[in-house]
Amino acid sequence: MHIPTFDDVEVAHKRIGQWTHRSPVLANSHLNELTGANLLFKCENFQKAGAFKARGACNAVFGLDDEAASRGVTTHSSGNHASALAYAAARRGIRASVVMPTNASATKKAAVLTYGGQIIDCEPSASAREAAVAELVANTGAAFVHPYNDHRVIAGQATCAKELLEEVDGLDALIAPIGGGGLVSGSCLTRSVRSPKTKVYAAEPEKADDAYLSMKAGKIISHDAPDTVADGLKVPLKDLTWHFVSRYVEDILLVSEREIIDAMRLVWQRMKIVVEPSSAVAVAAVCKSKEVFAGKTVGVILTGGNVDLDALPWSSS
Repeated sequence: MHIPTFDDVEVAHKRIGQWTHRSPVLANSHLNELTGANLLFKCENFQKAGAFKARGACNAVFGLDDEAASRGVTTHSSGNHASALAYAAARRGIRASVVMPTNASATKKAAVLTYGGQIIDCEPSASAREAAVAELVANTGAAFVHPYNDHRVIAGQATCAKELLEEVDGLDALIAPIGGGGLVSGSCLTRSVRSPKTKVYAAEPEKADDAYLSMKAGKIISHDAPDTVADGLKVPLKDLTWHFVSRYVEDILLVSEREIIDAMRLVWQRMKIVVEPSSAVAVAAVCKSKEVFAGKTVGVILTGGNVDLDALPWSSS
C-alpha cells in the first residue's frame, strides 16, 4: 500500500495546475446566522468537469508514462470520477473507458460522452462495478485509476484543502462529504502538515452509513448497494482511505435524506449557486450539528454541481 505524503500533494498541485481551476472560497451571512459558525465554502462545483474529482483524475492521468498512457485508462464510477477521468484523458489525447451503474445520473453519463469517454453499463452494486472493470483491464490493458483508493488520486484531491488552507488562516474545522473517502483522506493529509490544529469531520447519508459504522467497529464495513439521493457517496471505504479516516477524522456526522435535500435547496436559494446532493451532505451536517461548530471558523467543501435539472430532488419529495 503506497501511502501518499505531502510531497506527493505538492507535486500533484504543480502537475494539475494548467488543467484545473483554483476554485473560489465564498461566505454567506444567512448560513452563518443559521449555524452560529463562520462558514467558508470551497466551491468545487466550479471545478473542471463540475467536481473536485478533476484534481485526482488529472494527477493520475498526467502522471502516467507514455507507454502506459498509450493503452488508455479505465475506472468504475457513478458519475463524477467517470467524467473527470474522461476529461483528463481527453486533455492528454488518450482513450477513457468507464464502468457506470445502470442507475447513474443521465446528466453524468452525458458528461462522460461529451468528453469522449466510452461507457460500459453494470448493475448498481460495488461488486458489479469491480468485476466489470477487472474484465475491462484484462481485455484492454488500460491503466486502472480507482475513484479514491489510489495514492495519485488522494494526492490530487488533497490539493483542494491545500488551496483552502493557503487562503484561509485559523480554520478550527474542515468538513467534507464521505463516500469512498478520497477527498477526506486528502484533506487529512494536507491538514496534518499545513494546519495540524484543524479538526477534520466527514458527513455521510444515514442510508449509506458504512464509513460511520466502520469508525464505530474499528474495521471497514461495506454496504454493497446503498440507496441515497447523494449518488456520489454510495461506495465503501478501502484500505488506503481507511488508513486516513480511521486515524485522523474527528467524527462522522450522519444526515437524513430530507436533511440533504433541504440543505441543497438552502444553498441554491441563499448562495445562488448550483450544488448536487452529495455536496449538500456537508452543509446538512453543519446545520444539524450546530453544537459542534458554533462559534468556530469552518471550511466546508462543496464537492460538485453536476445535477440533472429535469429531476431535482425536491420536485418529488
